[in-house]
Amino acid sequence: MARVLSLSWPLSLCRSLNVGGASVRSMSLDERAREVFAAAVGAVQPDSVVRRSLEKSGNRLRVAGQSFDLRHNLHLVGFGKAVLGMAAETERIVGDHLVKGVLSVPHGIQEILRHHGNGQMLLGADTKIEVFEGAKHNLPDANAQKAAKRICELANALTESDLLLVLISGGGSALLPAPVPPISLDEKQDVTRKLAAAGATIQELNTVRRALSLLKGGGLAHCAYPAQVVALILSDVIGDPLDLIASGPTVHSEIQPEEVWAVLERHRLSATLPASVREVLGKAGPQWRRERKQDEGVGHVLNTVIGSNGIALESASRLAREIGLRPVVLSPGVCGDVRSVAHLYGLLARFACAPGASSPDLGTHILQLGPEVGVESWDLCRVMQALSEGCGEGPSATCLLAGGEPTVQLTGKGKGGRNQELALRMGMELSGESLLQDVVFLSGGTDGQDGPTEAAGAVIDGRLRRDAQREGLDPKPFLANNDSFTFFSQLSAGRHLLLPGLTGTNVMDVHLLLLPTSPTTPSP
Repeated sequence: MARVLSLSWPLSLCRSLNVGGASVRSMSLDERAREVFAAAVGAVQPDSVVRRSLEKSGNRLRVAGQSFDLRHNLHLVGFGKAVLGMAAETERIVGDHLVKGVLSVPHGIQEILRHHGNGQMLLGADTKIEVFEGAKHNLPDANAQKAAKRICELANALTESDLLLVLISGGGSALLPAPVPPISLDEKQDVTRKLAAAGATIQELNTVRRALSLLKGGGLAHCAYPAQVVALILSDVIGDPLDLIASGPTVHSEIQPEEVWAVLERHRLSATLPASVREVLGKAGPQWRRERKQDEGVGHVLNTVIGSNGIALESASRLAREIGLRPVVLSPGVCGDVRSVAHLYGLLARFACAPGASSPDLGTHILQLGPEVGVESWDLCRVMQALSEGCGEGPSATCLLAGGEPTVQLTGKGKGGRNQELALRMGMELSGESLLQDVVFLSGGTDGQDGPTEAAGAVIDGRLRRDAQREGLDPKPFLANNDSFTFFSQLSAGRHLLLPGLTGTNVMDVHLLLLPTSPTTPSP
């Protein structure tokens, strides 16, 4: 069973900060990369983000600059991978003002946290919060549907004197399935599965999901009216769009039937819809359009993002500077195929490590890759300027930081995930050039799990191909079979794997590219 990352700072980091610069200088770039990643994850731990966001003073609760009365009128619901820890900290802060709560969390997570985690992530014995586990393998199921029903019942019973606190994190959509009757859960899943297989975008998927759901697309806030609703959101979506995180249950959206039908027809699914889905989509009434109740307005809902990839990168940047690195943040929105992402990072490494010898076309090539990986031209120009200014002076290495969620084109049946495959492809990008042999790259999922493996990702340097050859390993067949975990498990007895265990949070991935200021002499 996977371990859970401790909420305290890693011991090696504490030692290095306590004893001064000499100890920091003795840390390898590999060790520093791992410490910076730990700082990124630590900044978005469930209890930490809630503690920074909720302030109780007497009988008032302050959230995002707004203040709410507490009169033993607080109710709580939550859904997602991180809400157990968020709820535990919330209950500690608000005390007996909490009347009751309902959580929908991933299958098995309480057992994992109980035996391998930090006690702060678990509810106390006298909790007023009911916990349901479901969505095994991150898929909606009957248990998650039962939790969604209880959440719906709690929200519907609220009055104008009540305050509903909604905790949302990654995985929340699968944990809140509430199909509009008479659609069954299997029928709704079948429609979304076919859409995904047909290549529908996340925006298209959410357009259809909202139309078929009682709670998504503002449905939960609609049920809770006239109570005041405050949503604390831990974002796992690029750009932190409130309507896409967990399909926006507290974000009102006007659902237009023409848009839904256009998506289904675009992917040639309209003719094969179940009768129940056709019935719901054919109705013009409020059941699925979710027209606002009389006097209902957006003022009764406050949505605030309390944790994100950007926040994680800010913390990583601060720690990088403290341990002797020069941080440069590229973007929290990296996406696209891992091949293109690896190629971009490889080009940036060449640009930084051989500024005088760089081809005039290198900068142009870097800018051309930007749209493929979701990085704006001005961010690339800013970073290239910073890399140029940092050559030959200052800290021992530049730490280029980025985050997001790249994708992998599956061509094989191996074991791995996008972070390990990105790291392996980066190893190939860097290998073969002596100036890049000391460059270190880390890619890790902040939830601690990269694909169906026990690793969060991997850490490599420019010697990867050489080291693999010495051990009789050829990276190419592993890449062709999407088998990066097997490769890294065999290489150097697994030394390159990133193994923090399940972290209890999720704000997508973190990428670190450590670029030595002065390239060393190539090793024999």
